Amino acid sequence: MERLTSPARLMIVSDLDHTMVDHHDPENLSLLRFNSLWEHAYRHDSLLVFSTGRSPTLYKELRKEKPLLTPDVTIMSVGTEITYGNSMAPDHGWVDALNHKWDLGVVKEETGKFSELTLQAETEQRPHKVSFYVDKSKAQEVAKELSQRLEKRGLDVKIIYSGGMDLDILPQGAGKGQALAYLLKKLKSEGKLPVNTLACGDSGNDAELFSIPDVYGIMVSNAQEELLKWHAENAKNNPKVIHAKERCAGGIIQAIGEFKLGPNLSPRDVSDFLECKVENANPGHEVVKFFLFYERWRRGEVENSEAYAASLKASCQPGGVFVHPSGAEKSLVDTIDELRKHHGDKQGKKFRVWVDQVLATETAPGTWMVKLDKWEQSGDERIGCTTTVKFTAKEGEGLVWEHVEQTWSEESKLKDDSSWII
Repeated sequence: MERLTSPARLMIVSDLDHTMVDHHDPENLSLLRFNSLWEHAYRHDSLLVFSTGRSPTLYKELRKEKPLLTPDVTIMSVGTEITYGNSMAPDHGWVDALNHKWDLGVVKEETGKFSELTLQAETEQRPHKVSFYVDKSKAQEVAKELSQRLEKRGLDVKIIYSGGMDLDILPQGAGKGQALAYLLKKLKSEGKLPVNTLACGDSGNDAELFSIPDVYGIMVSNAQEELLKWHAENAKNNPKVIHAKERCAGGIIQAIGEFKLGPNLSPRDVSDFLECKVENANPGHEVVKFFLFYERWRRGEVENSEAYAASLKASCQPGGVFVHPSGAEKSLVDTIDELRKHHGDKQGKKFRVWVDQVLATETAPGTWMVKLDKWEQSGDERIGCTTTVKFTAKEGEGLVWEHVEQTWSEESKLKDDSSWII
């Protein structure tokens, strides 16, 4: 969050499973639509927060499976763990707050007396969260009895039932809502309270997010019965909380538009980039637009025409250089000629490209350095590289690509790097 020196224009706080991530969308199209919108229009002045019931272990597994962006803040284990940035540095102040009237040993002892509870995997048991599976028909009765027993033992806990089967026991001060309230208070104390905050969810453990004052809320169209029931009983007349018409990330994009929180046209929804003109063209948009065109070119979804090749070459400095991850150098114009040979080579195949952490810095008047992570998914193989692009502004021509340099990401192991174009 330190990269922002002023309040975020928008902070999106989103659940992951069945909200940001649609597990019924094998191509991840709604997630990729959101990704390109965020990197194009919001990354530079806004905050992205993932708030998930997943433990750190399962969260990292999901990142390997799905094309998730890197959030500024990650709230995990149903609001019991808050971490920041790429390194996922923990918030120790939050840990101290959760220790009030909490004793993990006592919770384990009392829950062990309920045969109706089935302990979840060891990875899901955390310092401030104990998780079980329970039959839907017995959940309410078990939660009530367990709550009374723990109260008698001097604990102050919260029991959350969600997903039709998951029962989580947390400190009373924990949960997704309290974690968000803590984060907002922290940002306010730093003079960086976001101008607008949008909370997004689909299940019972997301209900707390919509109870925080002055926060917009979106229940995605595929929201579960337990969340819709909560809404009908608690927030039916709150115009700031709506039920989207679109699933998952598509519903988040819809909410941005309905609440008028900023641009909500994803570059992936633009069919012809030659017609795509953006007022005050920015380097982030140029990068998102190019790599999306690159994906469509290789998938054969755009015509192999001279007009596209000429447009690409016109946007490059004549002496511009591309440094391949292998260290080899070639001109940007030659790189475009190389790309032309690969038109449609991924047609009919599972091939997607996305960019992450697009951050631009104006190093001199009219000169920009843009850093980003560029990823390609081809079948089950995912490869990525850290990319640096130098742009210069030319009167009447907009932004011109002057230099591109790429290095392999730590996660990528490409045996034959000759297949990597740019």
